[in-house]
Amino acid sequence: MEICKLCHDRGVLVQGNLAVPCSCSAQRALFKLFKESCLPSALRSCTFDKFSFKYYSRQVTDPAKGISYHESARLTFSAALAFVSDFSRKAGVDGLLFTGPVGSGKTFLACCIANALLEKGVSVLFIVVPDLLDRIRSTYDPHRGPGDLTEQEILDAARKVPLLILDDLGAHNYTDWVRNKLYSILNYRLNHSLPVIITTNINLEDLEEYLGERTTSRIYQMCRPYRLLVDMDIRVLQRQGKGK
Repeated sequence: MEICKLCHDRGVLVQGNLAVPCSCSAQRALFKLFKESCLPSALRSCTFDKFSFKYYSRQVTDPAKGISYHESARLTFSAALAFVSDFSRKAGVDGLLFTGPVGSGKTFLACCIANALLEKGVSVLFIVVPDLLDRIRSTYDPHRGPGDLTEQEILDAARKVPLLILDDLGAHNYTDWVRNKLYSILNYRLNHSLPVIITTNINLEDLEEYLGERTTSRIYQMCRPYRLLVDMDIRVLQRQGKGK
């Protein structure tokens, strides 16, 4: 951010004998929230008004639910909007689990929620699951710097932030070590009524195979599941559109 021309980054203005907050204070506080959220800059433009339903077919039906891809997207979108509204009004709001194939809009919609709540001053932490696990593993390096975060600090951040978004809980090879780390985070948040938004390309019925019974049980308790389905990866369609 540029240096404030009014207060020169002091955060206050002197008016007579009074010190009053500068108008830049709120902006800087918001900037700090976005920075601490770990939300990539490319995803900070994800907003509900930019979510397009044109990618979700009205003709093709989800065989599991018997509704069209378009209707399923409408239901998922409404649930995301409701989550933002409910988060500000009541404690212990249910989290959301967005399932669907790669490129179906899951991460975009999760980031719509993140950006909406960050604008309201809510602390959010956005974590890509493989990146989280890599960061934890890096704490075991005996040559890491003295100022680097410890495993406990990384886990505590994920456990205690008001809203955690776990992105790309994909169909990887989940070892017992990985399952235990995820369980530790989700179990803490469940016990302290802290919601989580999860995006995954794992089908709901296959979660336990990858994550184990304990972790899957916590997700079922914490999150209401919704599914986004598309005929083709939205990113591919957008790229094709740019090339025309």
